[in-house]
Amino acid sequence: MGATRARIAIDAMGGDYAPTEIVAGALRAREELGVEVVLVGDPQQIKSVLHQNRLDQIAIVPAEGTVEMHEEPLSAIKRKPKASINVAMDLVKQKQADAVVSAGHSGAAMAAALLRLGRLRGIDRPAIGAVLPTMIASKPVLILDVGANVDCRPKFLEQFALMGTIYSQYVLGIVQPKVGLLNIGEEESKGNDLAVKTHQLLKVNNNISFIGNAEGRDVLSGQFDVIVCDGFAGNVLLKFAEAVGEVAIQILREELPQGLHGQIGTALLKSNLKRIKQRIDHAEHGGGLLLGVAGVCIISHGSSQAPSIFNAIRLAKEAIDNQVLERIQSQNRGVNLEVTDQESGIRG
Repeated sequence: MGATRARIAIDAMGGDYAPTEIVAGALRAREELGVEVVLVGDPQQIKSVLHQNRLDQIAIVPAEGTVEMHEEPLSAIKRKPKASINVAMDLVKQKQADAVVSAGHSGAAMAAALLRLGRLRGIDRPAIGAVLPTMIASKPVLILDVGANVDCRPKFLEQFALMGTIYSQYVLGIVQPKVGLLNIGEEESKGNDLAVKTHQLLKVNNNISFIGNAEGRDVLSGQFDVIVCDGFAGNVLLKFAEAVGEVAIQILREELPQGLHGQIGTALLKSNLKRIKQRIDHAEHGGGLLLGVAGVCIISHGSSQAPSIFNAIRLAKEAIDNQVLERIQSQNRGVNLEVTDQESGIRG
């Protein structure tokens, strides 16, 4: 693989709108981002979409089936070794691709990444990081974990904070990311046992710029660059934020065009409205990076359409270009962050 051009394996069969929207987003990324894309899935279905786009000079790797949303992820990926997500992960493992992008079953993507790529040394549990807009323009916040680990130990959240700090520094361009711990109050004694113990770990870690607890109202304030939490709370937070963004966009669509003055105003504010949509629409962020596995993996929304897939591939390219995995590995070298194998095993 060349070092100057990323090669991205796309799970073309994953997601509600696969393969049509997945392929469309991949083709756009190929043209605009200068990446190579490898479409993994049913060749007949993929070629049908490519024919519609009048483009057939693109790599296709055959796969058989996909992991359905109702299936238990770990047993499904073991039962379906040739499923598209497994084949895509194998391409990264075999150094035939630099990253994987999937809008399919997120649990299956995580399980496939763990079993096929393995964890980075010093990382006990990977985390899905999602970038959300804040009240300050051009100042996003990275939330992790947003769904990979429902139950966490304090040490896991400390590792999330380290990985989030590195991602924010080298991909989001924040010199000294300010880290917060999602909690129900600002005082370090507030919260459940996990929150209290995690606060103590973050406070004494010299590799993290920890500034304290972040209440729900602080998440999008712009005060924090990275916020860590367990996957249960993070997933609820992510989906609520996405819903609020969709509501805001819908309200603007319904209310602004009302009457002649509204129509004129909408026309005059067209460029402003476009920027508003870019700031709050989750499709503009593409999905989340699975941090902590030995390969770049982007998990997109199941409802992803072409723009989301394009942005997911952009995220993958940024992680590759900025050597996020290598930097996390370097940061953890010599740092004792490990727990026992029994505690860090994959749940079935």
